[in-house]
Amino acid sequence: MSDFTIISDAIAAVVGSRASGLKVADNAVSLMLDVSGLNANQRAEIEADVRNAATQAGAQSVRVMLTAERITPRLIAVASGKGGVGKSTLSTNLAIAMARAGRSVGLVDADIYGPSQPRLMGVEGVKPEAEGKMMIPVMGAGGVPFLSMGQLVNPGQAIAWRGPMAGNALSQLVDAKWDNVRDIVVDMPPGTGDIQLSMIQKHKPIGAVIISTPQDLALIDAMRAISFFDTAKVPIIGLVENMAGYLCPNCGEMSDPFGSGGAEAAAKELGIPFLGRIPLDIKIRVESDAGTPPAMGEGPISDAYGAIAQMVATWLDSPKDNAV
Repeated sequence: MSDFTIISDAIAAVVGSRASGLKVADNAVSLMLDVSGLNANQRAEIEADVRNAATQAGAQSVRVMLTAERITPRLIAVASGKGGVGKSTLSTNLAIAMARAGRSVGLVDADIYGPSQPRLMGVEGVKPEAEGKMMIPVMGAGGVPFLSMGQLVNPGQAIAWRGPMAGNALSQLVDAKWDNVRDIVVDMPPGTGDIQLSMIQKHKPIGAVIISTPQDLALIDAMRAISFFDTAKVPIIGLVENMAGYLCPNCGEMSDPFGSGGAEAAAKELGIPFLGRIPLDIKIRVESDAGTPPAMGEGPISDAYGAIAQMVATWLDSPKDNAV
């Protein structure tokens, strides 16, 4: 067996088809390594694995050229038909839970008029830098890169923009320098207006997660959001029921101030996946306000977000005609 074959087989065993252009001459090895979709730590790790495999197979020197295709991130819209149902909090914790599970994920706060992600991500007052005409996302809680209109204006400043201006601002957030981010969770503004339409037309999401509270009125609005995405031919990933039950910290009694099971029943009626429930818990409010979202920690709340993130990830990884 030739040195080339031995070294080639050793490298293929650790990186598969990512290696190409292998050359072996006098125990000196050179090759190209595709690191598309990997973050900096993963790139360093896979390069080290290749060097180690080649050395153990007999190479005395190893030259590795890293290559990567430009990734167009997939957008995951998190939407509701009305405000006040916890959409921004879900977006933040979903992105963090996906990152904890090893996904390369970012977050965009598309709520131009009411941005809240800078506080939720624990970096209020930190403004993004730019490279040329492209913004560079800020690293937020849980190591998730994100961009928000709230980073570009003074705290509490009202943004009085018409639809086209808001749409252009949204495009700047989406078309930023995301590097190796594969999936971007987009915290959509409530309703089905100009901003939502701009997002759908120019930056079509791969799918949408709809969030609702259990009561009938919120579910009616969620139905409108589902209809909006159906009309735009954006698949519905599933429905999340937020504020689903309240456990009294004093007496331990469970109550349902907003009802129970409405979102799950609606999902079943519509034939879409039910992704899970998030309880009404003061811990979510306290930790979110502090910029340390509960998905970063341990316990039942973190587990609930993690389970939803897993279902979203499974949907993203499943074969489908709408994959990009």
